[in-house]
Amino acid sequence: MTTTSRRCFVVGAGGALSLMMVAGSRAAGPQKPLGVALCGLGSLSTNQIAPALQKTRLCKLTGIVTGTPEKARRWQAQYGIPAKNVYDYHTFDRMIDNPDIDVVYVVTPNALHAEHTIKAARAGKHVFCEKPMEISVERCQQMIDECKKAGRKLGVGYRCQFEPHHLEMMRLAREREFGDVKVIEASFGFTAGDPKQWRLRRELSGGGALMDVGVYALQASRYISGEEPIEISAIETKTDPVMFREVDESIVWQMRFPSGRLATCSTTYNANGMGRIRAHAQRGWFALDPAFNYTGIRGERSDGKAIAFPATDHFAVELDAFARSIIDDQPFLAPGEEGLRDVSIMMSIYEAARTGRVVKRG
Repeated sequence: MTTTSRRCFVVGAGGALSLMMVAGSRAAGPQKPLGVALCGLGSLSTNQIAPALQKTRLCKLTGIVTGTPEKARRWQAQYGIPAKNVYDYHTFDRMIDNPDIDVVYVVTPNALHAEHTIKAARAGKHVFCEKPMEISVERCQQMIDECKKAGRKLGVGYRCQFEPHHLEMMRLAREREFGDVKVIEASFGFTAGDPKQWRLRRELSGGGALMDVGVYALQASRYISGEEPIEISAIETKTDPVMFREVDESIVWQMRFPSGRLATCSTTYNANGMGRIRAHAQRGWFALDPAFNYTGIRGERSDGKAIAFPATDHFAVELDAFARSIIDDQPFLAPGEEGLRDVSIMMSIYEAARTGRVVKRG
């Protein structure tokens, strides 16, 4: 394997290990849960992350950051959050004096991630940030630098790296159960819905389908191939130029890796039913379909065997893994550098789509 392959496959193995490690610690006795403050109380926080924090072993929802007083009151009542642990976007740097909060989970629009991550780091808190990490490589690097300067950890919410079906896809590729993987297909998309949502405003999102959900297909191609792309080509199309006047609607892109492996990926904000991974190897194939849903992930192999594991709460597992990395002072499986790499590659995809040329990397 190449050096890059070894790095990525160790990531896969680390993910499997992290699933087991969250239950134990080097230190004897029970571990006090780390306090987590959610920064941004939109749909994802409301429907996925806050419920997941009720299931974690090593984390506890102890604070919130919101610009909406009504939301603050509702969350306080529902989760028993004291008034001293409620902040708005202008005051949450004051949590430097609040020992109830160890981690800030940034769940605001993409273009605000750097601002909120830097504030949290300067307040002495570890940061867990939703993907995409930010809207430019430069801002990603600022986030990494500020967290390092503060001596705090920075993790990115790549939940699939902790999900057992995805870990099995990595294992099948790493152990060459069907021979070397030669071609990878990955896609994720849906209909965007509300035309007024922030995801369709470039100043807040940085991009459309690619930044929001295409990154899942990109991630899958990287952690299954075990390599980083060296050539990228792409095509973008808009069938609704009014709704998607500021951001991409649909993009198909191809990547070539150092080994010669190829990946074909697609994403859209204007069609349903896209969400799968298929890896074609020398002696067969293995696939997940659906691959990226919060529940109901299913997989199969060309030899007729199923890829089937008990359901997990993706957010609870990744949060416990991040907490474990803090408690044991060990590297996290999906650090800021991983988020920066994806943003850098997505910028190359946009360039390839805009210019119609193959973009070479590395």
